[in-house]
Amino acid sequence: MKHHPLKKILILVAILAVPGFLYYLLQEKGKNRYRPLAIYGEKTVAKTFHSVRGKQIPDTIYHKIQDFNLINQEGKSISWDTYKGKVVLLNLFYTTGKNFGVDYANKAMAGFANLYEKNKMMHFVSLSIDPVNDSPQILAGYAKRLQANSLKWDLLTGDSTGVNKLIKNGFLLDALKSTKNGEPVFTYSNMFVLVDTQHRIRGFYEATSQEALSKLDDEIKVLIAEELRNMRDGR
Repeated sequence: MKHHPLKKILILVAILAVPGFLYYLLQEKGKNRYRPLAIYGEKTVAKTFHSVRGKQIPDTIYHKIQDFNLINQEGKSISWDTYKGKVVLLNLFYTTGKNFGVDYANKAMAGFANLYEKNKMMHFVSLSIDPVNDSPQILAGYAKRLQANSLKWDLLTGDSTGVNKLIKNGFLLDALKSTKNGEPVFTYSNMFVLVDTQHRIRGFYEATSQEALSKLDDEIKVLIAEELRNMRDGR
């Protein structure tokens, strides 16, 4: 009896989601609070301060992913304005990739997109590391095979130079292109990247690790809770 890979991933995430999520609940003075996720990238101490319980604490300037202008599978222009107020989950891919890592990551992303289909705060992005080949027309056919609805999941491409800078300097990932037997070969960070509404990186997760995927589902919930709390507090 054959098991559909996507169904297996969804079942795994559903089974592991609740017990793992409880790990992030901490008791602080009798109240349930979420332990905040880390913020990745270079940090600098600002000259400004904020007050915490009467104490002046220096502000921290965190790494933020720069704005971009890319094209999705429907030929629409996409920038950070498109994802205003959204938590974004991103991975890298290329349509000619036929190896286990590419296939598994795509199926996992499809699983998360389905799992959070009705959550208006979540959006999913797959960024091509082969923009020369992956035109919007190519992405449209690929998106159809993945059943990627652009209302929830964008497959993006753009100018090679801009894409490479965004991957390296923005998402802090690696993507290298070489040639083997006359054919292009890509070596890249097969990671999921969790990004908050302020365009800060809040987590990296190995796309082919079931343990990492269950942790990712936990931390998506934690980040959404943080964002909702910030909205309530007017931050």
